[in-house]
Amino acid sequence: MSTLAERPTAPPPMGPHGRRLPPARSFRYNPSPEELQALTSQMPQARRTSFANYNVQTRVVSRSKESTYLVTDDPAQTTGKAISRAEAARIGGLQDAYVAETSMLVIDGYLGNDEEQRSRVRLYVEEANANIAGMQQQLYFPPDAPADEWVPELSLIYTPNLPMPGYPDDRLISVDVEAGVTRVMNSDYFGESKKGGLRMWNALVYERGGLAMHAGCKVVPTEGGERTMLIIGLSGTGKTTTTFTRQNNSQPVQDDFIGLFEGGKVVGTENGCFAKTFGLDPAHEPAIHGAVVKPDAYLENVSQKEADGPVDFFDTSYTKNGRATFPMSSLGIWRDPREIGPVNHLLILNRNDNVIPAVARLSREQAAAYFMLGETQGTSAGGAAEEGRALRVPGTNPFYPYRDEQQANRFLELMASSDFDVFLLNTGRVGGGEGDPSSKKVAIEHSGAIVKAIAEGTIQWEADPDFGYLVASLLPGVDDLELLQPRLLYERTGRADEYRGWVERLKHERIEFLEGYSGLAPEIVAAVR
Repeated sequence: MSTLAERPTAPPPMGPHGRRLPPARSFRYNPSPEELQALTSQMPQARRTSFANYNVQTRVVSRSKESTYLVTDDPAQTTGKAISRAEAARIGGLQDAYVAETSMLVIDGYLGNDEEQRSRVRLYVEEANANIAGMQQQLYFPPDAPADEWVPELSLIYTPNLPMPGYPDDRLISVDVEAGVTRVMNSDYFGESKKGGLRMWNALVYERGGLAMHAGCKVVPTEGGERTMLIIGLSGTGKTTTTFTRQNNSQPVQDDFIGLFEGGKVVGTENGCFAKTFGLDPAHEPAIHGAVVKPDAYLENVSQKEADGPVDFFDTSYTKNGRATFPMSSLGIWRDPREIGPVNHLLILNRNDNVIPAVARLSREQAAAYFMLGETQGTSAGGAAEEGRALRVPGTNPFYPYRDEQQANRFLELMASSDFDVFLLNTGRVGGGEGDPSSKKVAIEHSGAIVKAIAEGTIQWEADPDFGYLVASLLPGVDDLELLQPRLLYERTGRADEYRGWVERLKHERIEFLEGYSGLAPEIVAAVR
């Protein structure tokens, strides 16, 4: 049971560095999972499903990039948007006044379970949106101190029902890294809670000499020993699917964010998973499907016609960005990140539909360049402004709060301290979009065979004459050479000139993009010339 419930005279909970968070009309410290389920059941926008869990329909269906601002008086500190400290103080006063009249929930926990790198976190959220508290509780590692002794390093003050006029969509996510506080206003999408803590953790990891990466992690057993694999990619491009698809009885470690440190050390962040549910098929993703249909899972924006009825993971009439949270223990195959060895292989996912091969092997400098390019096709996770568009998101990490080139430079430094291979994987198509009859899909089965072959070291490589990386000439489990060498598909279908046009266009655009970052190491730019 919660240690405090509906007690307006109790002192407000603590924030970072021992500072008090704003007092509320009432609040509950660390309600149990059962209490949070019960509170969620009372939400008018929540419906019980045939799985006996709850599905919440939100007003906001994706992250709000255009409404996210770093608090700083030096806008050059970030590649994103910024607001001054004076403006942040004004906004904070408005939110504090709102909280004073609101019933709130307090959720404590750790980001990470590595004792050297974990961070104490506190979520302070409206009780009217109890599902956010329940979902976040599943992702935090549990606290090891009572609430009155818990002094967090990072805090989120979350008011989903407070509009903030003057900002895009009357919505604001104010990120004060120096104070360790993120304020979220007028978004009821759970991703703002999840990413709020991880965004601030990005800055902490960088200060500690590491790099926070938007990456899944898995371990793959092979005859040569267990291989630790990182999979980086923008939300919705196959990162979670690739992480949880099993090769040689592989085990998932983390599905979304890790910290990479000197010597290839990998640090996990979350005790649960926030999985995209669109197209969720037990035949292709049995582990995720099995976890999502358990009673303790939370669903968000999954199609459902009636209360207590079934859900439809393939219906996108409301949004493609349906989501679910569940504990990692629900998978039955989870591996504790404290038990794994240093990284052996890193995969950069690029959902593409033209000349990117199903897999390419990169040199160290090429790896840093493609990491910085962060090329992919946008998905519904980024909202309507990104879906279907060709994007470049450095590090495929839209949550890094400072300057993007810092990520690539640090990545190059960390590669020099370790010995791991980096690969580019296309999780989309080759030779054209979905409506092009001469194009070919890189299926989940192809990607699974590629991951297995990378882990086992069974791919034969040859130099690509156009981009300089290595492409596969023989890969067990993938018999179609045109998926591995797109130039052959274009030549066979009489489109050699189109292929050449793509090569020249990409080279020009990549150089121009990288040269736009004055702080980027010159060898990274040179790698794509």
